[in-house]
Amino acid sequence: MLIEFSVGNYRSFKDIVTFSLLAADVVGERADIHLENTFITSNNLKLLKSATIYGANASGESNLATAIKFMRWFVVESFEKIQANEKIEVEEFRLSTETEKVPSYFEAVFIIEGKNYKYGFELDKKQVISEWLFYQEINGDNIEEKILFEREKGNFSIESEFSEGEGIKEKTRDNALFISVVAQFNGEISKRVLAWFQNLYIISGLHKEKLHTIEFLKQGKYKDEIIQLIKKLDLGIHDINISFERLVRKPGSRLVMKQANEILTRHWKYNLDGKKQSNLESFSIEKNESEGTKKLFALAGILIDSLKKGKFLLIDEFDSSLHPLITCAIIDLFNSKETNPHNAQFVFITHDTNLLSNKRFRRDQIWFTEKDIQQATHLYSLVEIKIGDDDPFDKDYLKGKYGAIPFIGYLYLLIK
Repeated sequence: MLIEFSVGNYRSFKDIVTFSLLAADVVGERADIHLENTFITSNNLKLLKSATIYGANASGESNLATAIKFMRWFVVESFEKIQANEKIEVEEFRLSTETEKVPSYFEAVFIIEGKNYKYGFELDKKQVISEWLFYQEINGDNIEEKILFEREKGNFSIESEFSEGEGIKEKTRDNALFISVVAQFNGEISKRVLAWFQNLYIISGLHKEKLHTIEFLKQGKYKDEIIQLIKKLDLGIHDINISFERLVRKPGSRLVMKQANEILTRHWKYNLDGKKQSNLESFSIEKNESEGTKKLFALAGILIDSLKKGKFLLIDEFDSSLHPLITCAIIDLFNSKETNPHNAQFVFITHDTNLLSNKRFRRDQIWFTEKDIQQATHLYSLVEIKIGDDDPFDKDYLKGKYGAIPFIGYLYLLIK
């Protein structure tokens, strides 16, 4: 479970900003939303099940997803995928002289098996500047932090509770993370932290990431659930068949070719009286189905896996190619205690103001990104803005009351 994520001096984020799924102490909220959209952890933290992020085009909302994805990649891959003296592909904020010699900053606070951890690092293109891992103990309203390890360039401070790190600092390259190296040597805490990052889903709603769903089906997982999800969303699909990727011999030749995965949707055929026939008609999902159907198939496996295992899921451009009623239905899956018993967390980036409703979200679930005059992105929640209990979120947002909207010039001058 994610509690907070912070990033600074990365892409459009100049200063450190923090995105939080910690429920705020808000008043005036609808009682049903207050109960359904939050959950209590084993150490009495109240967290949000979902959150949405709005902003004008190029305001930096997608960069938040990119930042979490970069942190995930670097934690999981820095030990194996980056060679000695190889540059780290991190992109600092490039529009200020203040940030030219300042490292990029990444930090996440999360829960593993009922325990709170705070892990982060600073780095530039050449090396990891600093790195830290803390364990958090919560006593009422107080949070007490205990150091497990700290790293400042080549200097390491390792506490006895992190004895798995002893003798491994010499094996840690300047351009690799200590936590990643210790995990490779079977450190128990390090492996749990690494696994937590591996289990994060950060995907783009503009891409057809059907491989996730295909991989689940290859493993014999979730076929019934995937079909039921698609059928419940009223796409007219009765069944799905997949021919998995394999090697085939070209007829009359010794040439062996790789045949790609073929995904077929099966639909009922009807006669003149509108009655179903016994035979089903097959359609290629790539050639015959709509963009919305393709996207739902691509998301289906990830949605079901997240709900079944209580994972964190972030989708950029979530509403692309989907009807608003379908996006609402998916959001409701995560906010419901019945369909989300393991408290999976769903964060999505969208421009669809139909979703911006006080009947669906608490104020602390709604976030905005906005760039200042220096083109640096600021991130803030609706809970930080004073509004009335019954104010219409969607209309007030489009009026500019919350900021984070585009400022459009006089376009008629282009034609004139």
